[in-house]
Amino acid sequence: MGRNSDKRIRNSVRRSYIISTVSIALVLFILGAVSYVILSTINAAETLRERVVLSVEIKDELSNDEKRNILSQLRSFDEVDTIEYTSKEDKLLDEEFLRYFEHDIASILDENPLNDSFELTLHKESVDVAIIDNLVERLKTITGVEYISVPPIEIIDKMHTTLTTVIIALLIFLAVLLIITLLLLNNTIRLAIYAKRYLINTMKLVGATKWYIMRPFLRSALWQGVLSGVVASCMLLGIVYGTQHFIPATINLLSPTEAGIIIAMMIALGIIITLLFSALAVGKYVNMKTNKIHLY
Repeated sequence: MGRNSDKRIRNSVRRSYIISTVSIALVLFILGAVSYVILSTINAAETLRERVVLSVEIKDELSNDEKRNILSQLRSFDEVDTIEYTSKEDKLLDEEFLRYFEHDIASILDENPLNDSFELTLHKESVDVAIIDNLVERLKTITGVEYISVPPIEIIDKMHTTLTTVIIALLIFLAVLLIITLLLLNNTIRLAIYAKRYLINTMKLVGATKWYIMRPFLRSALWQGVLSGVVASCMLLGIVYGTQHFIPATINLLSPTEAGIIIAMMIALGIIITLLFSALAVGKYVNMKTNKIHLY
């Protein structure tokens, strides 16, 4: 009878340990997934601003000296980050350009109707309607400039504003989720420790010190936190990899370093949560009077 009772207690403790570990892993996975989405959204907003390109088309029959003079003037603008020269011959061979035409333009027209151009990539701080309008007016004064192609900055601004709103909403959601998570995990870990309250009381009765009693629980909590973090990280990586593998249109917006930071934070958070709440729960029963153990 006593052996069956001990076996039943061990099974109950093992189940509570497994349930708490799974609960922590699921919560860490949700936190990691939300963090991944937030960082991806931030990177998407930055990418929008970093890829704004103005195409400055120049007149035909300009000499190399005149082209170098134009390039020198373009480099003097503070708003410009990088400059790339594209000849009209290269434009005819561009795959994106050719997709708009069923036939080769050179076979239809006697001459290439395109112009050589300088592609100006702007600094992200300069991606503003007023700044770009002012820049375009100054570019028009350069001798030899034929036409300036400007991307729809208003649309980019609206998309950036929308992404910023989404980021703020996700941060608020993450903060609320973190608070709820801490409350739920506190209860989950307390229930797991609750199943061992008589063992804690027995150790206390035989003269074990508080640190001696807490040490195996904290060691177990440490490994539980590591295990939960690793499981949550594997789940997150599996979801991200699966999405990118089965949906080719998915863009990897996070670098390996940023993804590694999220994984490290998940494991660290798992360790901190389990150690902190386990210490509080064990301390409660260590400090509790023996005649009150059965009341909780």
